[in-house]
Amino acid sequence: MKIHEYQAKEILGRYGVPVPRGRMARTVDEAEEVAKELGGRVVVKAQIHAGGRGKGGGVKLADNRDAAREVAQQILGMTLVTHQTGPEGRLVQRLLVEETLPIARELYCGIVLDRAVGKPVMMVSAAGGMDIEEVAAKTPELILKEPFDPAAGLMGWQARKLAFGLGLPTPAVGPAVKAMTALAKAYADLDCNLAEINPLILTEDDKIIALDAKIGFDDNALFRHKDIAELRDLNEEDPLEVEASQFGLNYIKLDGSVACMVNGAGLAMATMDIIKYAGGSPANFLDVGGGANKDQVRNAFHILLADPHVKAILINIFGGILRCDTLAAGVVEAARVLDVKVPIVVRMEGTNVELGRKILAESGLNFTVAADMKDAAEKVVALAR
Repeated sequence: MKIHEYQAKEILGRYGVPVPRGRMARTVDEAEEVAKELGGRVVVKAQIHAGGRGKGGGVKLADNRDAAREVAQQILGMTLVTHQTGPEGRLVQRLLVEETLPIARELYCGIVLDRAVGKPVMMVSAAGGMDIEEVAAKTPELILKEPFDPAAGLMGWQARKLAFGLGLPTPAVGPAVKAMTALAKAYADLDCNLAEINPLILTEDDKIIALDAKIGFDDNALFRHKDIAELRDLNEEDPLEVEASQFGLNYIKLDGSVACMVNGAGLAMATMDIIKYAGGSPANFLDVGGGANKDQVRNAFHILLADPHVKAILINIFGGILRCDTLAAGVVEAARVLDVKVPIVVRMEGTNVELGRKILAESGLNFTVAADMKDAAEKVVALAR
C-alpha cells in the first residue's frame, strides 16, 4: 500500500526525521491559509502516488499568499501526467503546502529489502534529487549501502559511515545519523517495503531535512497497523484492483491483451512469462488463490472482462485445494452469466482434472482446452490476434 507524501512526512516526523513545516490542503482557500501561516513564500506540491511531479508541472514555488493561491488553482484539479502515471495521468485532489528552505546539497536516502542478503539495506547517495534507478545505471559508485538487522535497527556506526561517505560537514553528521536511524526504525516498526527520502537536503546552516518522502507498506502486515490502513487513498488506485481486493483476489492491471486467471503467484508469473515467450502480452496478473470458490471465479471473470483491452482469456490452474471440477463449474457459470464473448483457453492439471475437463466439454460453450502451458500460451496468443 502506498501513501501520499504529506502522510509519509507526518509519520517520519513522529519518528524524529526532520521535515519542513507544512500542511495538506484540499481547496484553494486552504492552500492560501497555509501559505499565510508559513509567512508567504512556499512550495505547492501535487499529492499523487507517482514520482516525477515537478517535471509534469505539479510542484511550483510561490513568493506570497496570493501567488500560492494562483498556483494552487493551477495544480488542484489538473490531470498530472508523469513517467510513472502513464499517459492517462492522475487527477490532483490534494496539495501539500510547505515552507521553502535554503538548500546547499541534495542527497538520497532510502531503504528497501535486499533479498540476496535477507535484510533491509540503507542506501544513500550524494546524487540526490534524481531517480535512484538512473544513478544506479550510470554512476553506481555513488550509491553507498549498509544492510542491517531490522530487530536491532541501523547501528550508529553504520549511519556514521554513510554520513562520512556522503562528505557531510562535521556539524551535519550527527543530525544525518539521527535521521537515518529514525528512518530505519520507522521502516522496521511499520512493516514497510520501501522508505525513501529523495531529496534529503543539507541546508546552508548545516541542517538535515527530508524535503520529500515516500513510504510503501506490506499489505499482508496491515492487520497490525489499523491506523496506517486508514491512510489508503482509493482514488489513487486502479478501480479494478480495488474491486478485486474486495473479493479477496490478487489483481494487477497490465497493458497487454491476454487476460490471465491463475492460482498461485509463482504460476501467475510463469504464465505471464510464457505468454510473452509465445509473442503475446499479458493484460493482468490475477491470482485467485489456492482456496477459491465458484463465486470468486465468477468475480474474477467480471474483473477480467471489465478491461476493454482484453482479447482472450487464459485460465491456467493447478488443482490442489482448488479442485479442477470446482474451477470448471465456476468458469462455466461465469461464462453463461456474463455472456463472455472473448475466446477462453483452459489448461488444468491436478485434483479431479478429468472431471473438470468433462464439465467444460459438456457445457455447450466454446472453450479451447490446452494440453500444457506451452500449448495454452500459443493458442491464447493466436486467438487474441
